[in-house]
Amino acid sequence: MTRTRSYISQSVQQLRPSGIRRFFDIAATMEGVVSLGIGEPDFVTPRHIIDKSIDSMLKGQTAYTNNSGTIELRRAISAYIQRLYGVEYNPDDQIVVTVGVSEAMWLALRAILDPGDEVLVTEPCFVANAAAVEMAGGLPVRVDTFVKDGFQITAEMLEAAITPRTKALLINYPNNPTGAILTRERMLEIAAVAEKYDLIVLSDEIYERLVYDAVHTNFASLPGMYDRTILMSGMSKSFAMTGWRIGYVSASREIMEAIRKLHQYLIMSAPTMGQIAATEALNHGETDVQDMRGEYDARRKLIVSGFNSLGLDCFEPHGAFYAFPSVAASGMSDEVFCEKLLYEDKVALVPGSAFGRSGAGFVRASYATNRDNIEIALERIQRFMQRHG
Repeated sequence: MTRTRSYISQSVQQLRPSGIRRFFDIAATMEGVVSLGIGEPDFVTPRHIIDKSIDSMLKGQTAYTNNSGTIELRRAISAYIQRLYGVEYNPDDQIVVTVGVSEAMWLALRAILDPGDEVLVTEPCFVANAAAVEMAGGLPVRVDTFVKDGFQITAEMLEAAITPRTKALLINYPNNPTGAILTRERMLEIAAVAEKYDLIVLSDEIYERLVYDAVHTNFASLPGMYDRTILMSGMSKSFAMTGWRIGYVSASREIMEAIRKLHQYLIMSAPTMGQIAATEALNHGETDVQDMRGEYDARRKLIVSGFNSLGLDCFEPHGAFYAFPSVAASGMSDEVFCEKLLYEDKVALVPGSAFGRSGAGFVRASYATNRDNIEIALERIQRFMQRHG
């Protein structure tokens, strides 16, 4: 029998593939590539965290946990948020442990969106953000940010994009890919817009502890924003625990009831051994966070000064572990620059346009790699620029 139709849904067919995969796939086939493309800590998870997880498995703690996560981890998350920001979430019914922030974001969007609801998505941003809105049945409305504004979203930008169908705003600060942060003053402007138009704010704060020469403000801590904010974060970046896949989502009881219902059907519970490791990290890992942040800061200064010395004007990042230099001096588009650099000098970067149209003309360089690799990459980019710049 001849097949006459596609079995793939229209919604999936219409999803754009990740704009960063092509460069990773090419780099994977080449030897001697120095990659500044991976957004993942190069640190191994601290040993005491690993040991705690191993010990739990040897004791037979390998079964499902409560749907929302172990009460020990939820209490640790609650205490952590309150200690850092003075915001209180009840561990019994206002926190759900998720399989990374990726699950947390999908749960949050699916819990609040009806078909056709619009979500303002600030760009440049992580490549999955707009896609997550689409997968949850909403319509992403991309709001561009620019280097002249420090890649910070402004109240004016938001108001220009709001329609009667706008229901939520999705932000990610400290930002991937730019390293930008939001000042408290700018956050207060955004909060005023959210209140004026009755919007929910989904705040992805996964890079919250990786901030340099600045202070991170938790969005839910702003006046009047507690009940409007869905807070998402996790262990991946701050504690070098990407592979453990432990995140969390916190919000008002009404929203969390809907999120918990979705989580129960979708996941059952996050990995048990990961939850035990995360509890150890939150309760006893502060020194590890400080040590890793200090090293990231040294790398940040090295890579930013390096790009600037090559004539690639680099936006100064104050958070996360990414530099976002302009490649205008090369006379190439960001995609051509990355492709030529990879093939000719074996350095892997990611085109800024992969993160949204306002990222065009920039490239993302991760400094979540050791200083030797950063210096080698800068030397190779210098040779490349001498030929092309």
